[in-house]
Amino acid sequence: MTQDSHRPMPTEPGILAFHARCEAFYPADAVHGSIAQQRGWYDALCAEFDAPPPPGMHKADGLVAGRVPVRYYRPSVVSTQTRLLYIHGGGFVVGSLNSHDSICAEIAHAAKAELVSVDYRLAPEHVWLAAFEDCWAVLLDLLASSRPVVVIGDSAGGNLTAGIVLNARDVGAGPIAGQVLIYPALGGDLVSGSYAEMAQAPGLTTADVSYYRDVVKAPKGDVYAFPLLAKDLAGLPPSYITAAFFDPLRDDARHYATRLGAAGVPVEFREEPQMIHAWLRARHMSEGAREGFSALCAAVSRMAGTRST
Repeated sequence: MTQDSHRPMPTEPGILAFHARCEAFYPADAVHGSIAQQRGWYDALCAEFDAPPPPGMHKADGLVAGRVPVRYYRPSVVSTQTRLLYIHGGGFVVGSLNSHDSICAEIAHAAKAELVSVDYRLAPEHVWLAAFEDCWAVLLDLLASSRPVVVIGDSAGGNLTAGIVLNARDVGAGPIAGQVLIYPALGGDLVSGSYAEMAQAPGLTTADVSYYRDVVKAPKGDVYAFPLLAKDLAGLPPSYITAAFFDPLRDDARHYATRLGAAGVPVEFREEPQMIHAWLRARHMSEGAREGFSALCAAVSRMAGTRST
């Protein structure tokens, strides 16, 4: 993430302060560090933006299929039978049950729904399809009860969300009530559109995206790894997709939303005009992030069929 005097930057003070705070914990050239260094920096960054859980939130850790760590969240008020599955971001390289803990707790609280977060295997120790297989195992475990599931993921987690939801359609698994993709990485070409325009964007560069793809080693023609390659998107569940304007992944979200709509899938697309990649973590210090998070939680609630109380 090299600094550049011509790099595109937002003007909202809150998100600029967030970015500056991030850079103090996660170096701009973090991808050049060792894997251990990257994870240490990321853990410190996540701890910096941690927040206490909403009152009455119950959390418990467990294993799915005897091998995949998960964390269960049950808010003080549950107003739907639909459950939420959250898949964290981190370029397939960093992230854990702890990295997105407060985000998961706040989404579960806002949607008044039980949520399960998955700690999938990370690259480079575990390349494709390891992360996909872990997330798929947790989805199947949730679907076994015949209760609807809304699948949610940010960044690399958005990639995994789109992939397992595509797979669920292809094998007839369900019921899936919706998918929520938050600044997702969906397999764009790295050379045009936002990949060129936002190549030096704050928080994530196109070179970073290329690095993460190289590390995870997904086959280039695999539609579950690169959902934009899927020829047919018909029959997918209702979708909510949110993008950041200052993000090389922006057009992945735009194009996927457009194609879903053209395939007859109910889709809501929201682009945050002042946001950068990973703005979810800025929800308590940026007005734009706060509004985006509120819209996200409202969409999850609608998909989950949360009853008004």
